Amino acid sequence: MDSIEKAIRNAFEKGDPENREFREKVYRAAFGALDRALKANPAMTVEAAIGRRKSLQAKITEIESEFMPAAPAVSLGQAGAAPAPDISLDGNGAASAPSVSIGTPAAGITPVVPDIMPDAVLPGGPPIAITEKRSRAERRAADRASARAERRRPYAAMFLAVTLLAMGGIGAWWAVQTGQFKSAAEIDTSVHNPPKQLESEDFSPTDAGPARPGEVDQSRNWITVFTPTDPTDVSAPGGTSAEVAKDDTGSFLRIRSGNTGSAIVFDVGRGVLEQIAGKHAVFDIIARAEDGKETQMAVDCNFGELGDCGRKRYLVSYQRGEYLFEMDVPDKEPGAAGTIAINSDLTKEGKAVDIYEIRVSVTE
Repeated sequence: MDSIEKAIRNAFEKGDPENREFREKVYRAAFGALDRALKANPAMTVEAAIGRRKSLQAKITEIESEFMPAAPAVSLGQAGAAPAPDISLDGNGAASAPSVSIGTPAAGITPVVPDIMPDAVLPGGPPIAITEKRSRAERRAADRASARAERRRPYAAMFLAVTLLAMGGIGAWWAVQTGQFKSAAEIDTSVHNPPKQLESEDFSPTDAGPARPGEVDQSRNWITVFTPTDPTDVSAPGGTSAEVAKDDTGSFLRIRSGNTGSAIVFDVGRGVLEQIAGKHAVFDIIARAEDGKETQMAVDCNFGELGDCGRKRYLVSYQRGEYLFEMDVPDKEPGAAGTIAINSDLTKEGKAVDIYEIRVSVTE
């Protein structure tokens, strides 16, 4: 006697097996117990689960046939056998809604096996426990899965620890690089140094200017790049203008980019580039905006073999000021002259800038 049949017959002993309603409760309890056993087996495949339910269905049909009253004698057909019990399943042969029907006897009793549903036990039905047996291959598969999970745990913990350690190291490096660990005495709050080199398209309304003329170290040995007395080294492309003018502040070159956004170009002689090659150069543009019209000025440099200074942007007011930028110049032969290009108004509204002088000084 297999475990399923034994469980059902043990349940019959707790009630009246001759009662058809009681037997149906037992069968339904058997289906519920089998379903719970299948769910508790993680290695069970869908095909194997369907096979188990069909086996239970067949066993119930076999047991139920014992309670059928003997049918009156009938003449047998050519097959010479009485009709066999009918088992009806759903279209897929799955156990989601099976129904077992025993052939109708002469007495008219037709027991019906209840649907297979998890925990679908009728009230008052006896408890049935079915332990689903697993094959050796299924047990091995489950054991291997459990062993793999156990092996992964230390590696997962190790990965988490390494990740946290790396994040801590990156945070410490960032703090050191940004000076978070410096004391107040170590932080340089002075403003007398020239502004640091700005990246391309950086906007510097305060760091690079405006500055009062007397605030720049006048003891430097300045090399003149441009003065209004010699405007021949200036190129104004179409749509722009460059005119020499003079007022009580002195002579200046009024440049206007117009609505084209083109820049006015100032030549930097090869001799000037030879003097600054291999040194740290600080350029000084002395300028102001036109008639109180504050404007954004852009500066670009092209020094040939010596590279460029990147694009600078300054907010220029009507007050005459000095707009500085610096760069480390490579120690090589320039090969040709260079240029400094100035756009007087990035907004393309036609605002002008007055250029009083462009000069450069170097340090070793």
